[in-house]
Amino acid sequence: MKVILLADVKGQGKKNDVIEVSDGYAKNFLIPRKLAKAADAQSLNEIKTKEAARLYRIEQEKQEARALAERLKGILVKIPASSGADGRLYGAITSKDICERLQADHGIEIDKRKLVMSDPIKAYGKYEVEVKLYTEVQGKIYFLVCEK
Repeated sequence: MKVILLADVKGQGKKNDVIEVSDGYAKNFLIPRKLAKAADAQSLNEIKTKEAARLYRIEQEKQEARALAERLKGILVKIPASSGADGRLYGAITSKDICERLQADHGIEIDKRKLVMSDPIKAYGKYEVEVKLYTEVQGKIYFLVCEK
């Protein structure tokens, strides 16, 4: 009997998998416990539709991430900071500071956890930080740390 799994079943498969099991196992174990339902034409069509919608949504998110990466290429973010007599900054420039300034100046909102910074910035200068926008989609933010 063909069934569609409604939950992960150890040794059988993952949720939404269509598997072939014995009639007794399906009728006495899987279906009564709501772990599976019979695979009729309507159920199979629903699964195909949901999978197509999921793949479409993923493709849309990738396209949005690519567009954002292209938009970030031409932007230079200026971050004013104070320093001591030796030229070292008071505190450091973190990914949170970069994201806040990007939002304030250019209206682009990026989560600070998506920025890849090895160390916080502690000196004036021009820097480049990689941004992981989506799986396999990366961009770069260029920013300048200058005096107030």
